[in-house]
Amino acid sequence: TASSQLTFHLDHSMQAGHKDAPKKMNVNFKEIPMTISRLPLAIFVILIGWMFGGLASHAADLTGAWASDAKACDKIFVKRNGSIAIAPNSDAYGSGFIIEQNRIRGKIATCSIIARKEDGAVTHLVAKCATDLAFENVQFSLKIDNENKITRLYPGLPELSVAYFRCSL
Repeated sequence: TASSQLTFHLDHSMQAGHKDAPKKMNVNFKEIPMTISRLPLAIFVILIGWMFGGLASHAADLTGAWASDAKACDKIFVKRNGSIAIAPNSDAYGSGFIIEQNRIRGKIATCSIIARKEDGAVTHLVAKCATDLAFENVQFSLKIDNENKITRLYPGLPELSVAYFRCSL
């Protein structure tokens, strides 16, 4: 209703230092609508969303198909019904995996990402993986070299690091 809305009209006589400017402003807080009293909560929610949403927007985009040999993408992956899958004989050409939102699909396992932490150019993932034989939690550390190249790191074993390249199919 009109009586529950608070409107401020400022003119030149209300500017600080003007001879007709009021010395202080009196506001009857009982007349302020309930929505304004929820303003701090709304600001808090927006700030939390900005903090976490902002972090997510700066997070490396790992979505897509990744192959150990960029030239073999069409042999490691196939398109079926509009989605990407790993080719049946992909092992002969290299290794690869597909990341979709919070899921990683490989040749023998499908994993759900349950935790993610970024540490500079390295993204650490903890995933719950399922194979035909077992369920297991697996830790992945991926160094983001650029938007089309990542390196899987094996802590303590740098000689085992494997580079993967984003495939555009």
